[in-house]
Amino acid sequence: MSMDKEAIADLIEAKHSELITWFEQQPEDSWTEGPDGKWTSGQQAMHLLQSIKPLNTALSMPKFVLRYKFGKANRPVRDYRSIIERYQERLKDVKGKTFKGSQNMKVPALNEKVYILNRLQTEHKKLQYKTRKISDKNLDTLILPHPLMGKMPIREIIMWTAHHVEHHTETLKSKY
Repeated sequence: MSMDKEAIADLIEAKHSELITWFEQQPEDSWTEGPDGKWTSGQQAMHLLQSIKPLNTALSMPKFVLRYKFGKANRPVRDYRSIIERYQERLKDVKGKTFKGSQNMKVPALNEKVYILNRLQTEHKKLQYKTRKISDKNLDTLILPHPLMGKMPIREIIMWTAHHVEHHTETLKSKY
C-alpha cells in the first residue's frame, strides 16, 4: 500500500524540521568540521540541498515534458519500506560513493550556514506544496531518474527524499 499525498507531505515536513533543528542547535564551529575523511556538517546540508533542488525543478515542468523525457512507469508504486530497503542495498553496492553532483564539493563556510539552511527550508516547503498539488495519477505514472536507484515514479522519489533526509540526520546525530 503506497503512502497518500498528505502523509508524504507531512513526512517531508517532519524529516526536514528535525534536520534543521539539529543544525540550529550545533555549535558554530561544527559547521566546518566532520569526522576524519567524511563530509563536514555544512557539506551534509549542501548535499541535501543539491538533491532536493533538481526534484523541485522537475516538478515545475509541464507534465507532458516529463512524460516525453522520461517515459511512464511500467510497474506499480513500491511502499516506503521497500524503497528504503532498495536504497540501503544500492548504497552497499556503491560502497560510500556519492552521486556526481556532490563529488568534490567545496566546504561551505560558516557565513553560508544561514543561507543554506534557509534554502533547504524553502525547497522542502516547495516540495510539500508540489506533492499536495500533483494528481495521484501523475504521482504514480510519471517517472524521474534517480542517480542511484534508476527511474522511479514521482511518488516514490518524494518518499525517498524524506528517507534521504532522515538517513543524513541519523548520520549527523551519531557521528558529528
